[in-house]
Amino acid sequence: MWRSVFWRSQNASRNLAVTRFSKKETQTPLLTSLSRFSYLESSGNASSRNIRFFSSGPPMEENPVSLPADEIPISSAAELTLEKSNLSDLSIAETGDFDVNGGTSVDAIGVVGEDGDSEIVATEPSDDGSAVENEVSEVYQFDDEKLESVLSLLRSDEESLEFGLKALNVDLHLDFVARVFESPGIPAKNLMRFLKWATAKEEITINTSLVESLLVAITSDTRRMDAYGLWDLVKEIGEKENTSVLNLEILNELIALFGKIGKSKAAFDVFSKTEEFGFTPNAKTYYLTLEALCKRSFMDWACSVCEKMLKSGVLPEGDQMGNIITWFCKEGKAEEAYAVYELAKTKEKSVPPRSVATLISALCKSDGTITFAQEMLGDLSGEARRHGIKPFSDVIHSLCRMRNVKDAKSLLLDMISKGPAPGNAVFNLIVHACSRNGDLDEAKEVLKLMESRGLKPDVYTYTVIISGYAKGGLMNEAQEILAEAKKKHKKLSPVTYHALIRGYCKIEEYDEALKLLKEMDRFGVQPNADEYNKLIQSFCLKALDWEKAEMLFEEMKQKGLHLNAITQGLIRAVKVMESEAKVTENGNLLAEA
Repeated sequence: MWRSVFWRSQNASRNLAVTRFSKKETQTPLLTSLSRFSYLESSGNASSRNIRFFSSGPPMEENPVSLPADEIPISSAAELTLEKSNLSDLSIAETGDFDVNGGTSVDAIGVVGEDGDSEIVATEPSDDGSAVENEVSEVYQFDDEKLESVLSLLRSDEESLEFGLKALNVDLHLDFVARVFESPGIPAKNLMRFLKWATAKEEITINTSLVESLLVAITSDTRRMDAYGLWDLVKEIGEKENTSVLNLEILNELIALFGKIGKSKAAFDVFSKTEEFGFTPNAKTYYLTLEALCKRSFMDWACSVCEKMLKSGVLPEGDQMGNIITWFCKEGKAEEAYAVYELAKTKEKSVPPRSVATLISALCKSDGTITFAQEMLGDLSGEARRHGIKPFSDVIHSLCRMRNVKDAKSLLLDMISKGPAPGNAVFNLIVHACSRNGDLDEAKEVLKLMESRGLKPDVYTYTVIISGYAKGGLMNEAQEILAEAKKKHKKLSPVTYHALIRGYCKIEEYDEALKLLKEMDRFGVQPNADEYNKLIQSFCLKALDWEKAEMLFEEMKQKGLHLNAITQGLIRAVKVMESEAKVTENGNLLAEA
């Protein structure tokens, strides 16, 4: 069915996919008949005969092989020239250069094939002057009708696919299978079934091209079962130690496929088999595996992969490395992310500023890693530092949380001198930390520094200082800050008055507290139920003044505020207690009289 003669010259680009090679060195090329080409005419001679070609090698011995009587060597140059011309008409020697005078660059001789058919081969002179036979190839001839039948069957939804393929009686060949895989419109699941059916035949073995084609088809369909079927095939190839069929890129794309369909465990399995199959993971392998694991929060496996990546010293570039850092930070693995950052810094690889900011914020969440965050601020420069207000603010906030006001203020001064320019929020953090530590003079200095920068302290800033003074019972100083706040802001915060009222109640100056409660309306602040409740309790429990308490209760009802039952009962109890005390006192006076 299929067998043709393939001529290949010295400059031929490549062989066909499936070839049969016959190549040997000989000092005296054999002379055989060429039965495949049957008829060449000479002038006045209509008899048929076979053609023989001689190489330009050494003279042959006389009658080296036993020849029939009618196959005598061509002796004249004219006859050889005529035969060369006739052979050229048959398109046999298009790539060979023949010279009757013995100066051939490529010679042609006839040889007998293994099955008895005669073939034409080309010979080339070797370095020592001997002739070398060129390659002989067998070209597979496609049966187009059967190919179309197979493609039609594979494009259908036929359940009994294997039975249909068997009924077609296809003459399987690797070229035929390759043509099927190259054809569009075939579902990946049918390609997988066809490949399994074809490889069950002894004539077909899986090669790299087939695996890659199948991977492309499955990736476009992204069906979970097909992906697992391909992974089973790859494992079978790898476990049979036939890893020459596989390559690292196939494994990488398989990891990416499992990550795409959300099967992180399968992606980790592929990664785990990579070295077992004899491949060294590269930066793409690590990145795709970490992407698949982190997006599904398989952080224990992700940490183990990250550890291997750090040990290998192989890191992805740019945005991919930034993504790895961001993934670990979002999953609460700031220390692992910092290890990646440190290695990138050692290898002088740049990390995107947004990922650096994310890492600094993640390190600030723990008191044990705040030092790393402080050090990373020194790595910010240029545009990254000018736009790095958030990482700087996060570090200052963490230092204030730890009551490390000294380092926080030093960092604030560094921001003022080198940038980024601090805003109200940064100053407020330090003012609050100073107030909480009781260092109110330091808080007022920071307040003045804030005003010198052209910033207007907000209500929160004043409230923090007022709260600090009120906690210490320094109500005169608190009133001074309140007066300054009134000058700068027409509307104050309920928290501001709440801190003052609590301060006056603490030192039992209830009338001053009552004045502040009435003053709140003038500065756009409506007292809430909590304010009334605390003040009423103070009048009842400490001042024993149920009349003012009851007045506040009536005021609450007019404003639509609700007083809880316990406090209402407290007012009645104090009122009854005072009435009983007066009755007792009056009785005592009458008894004395």
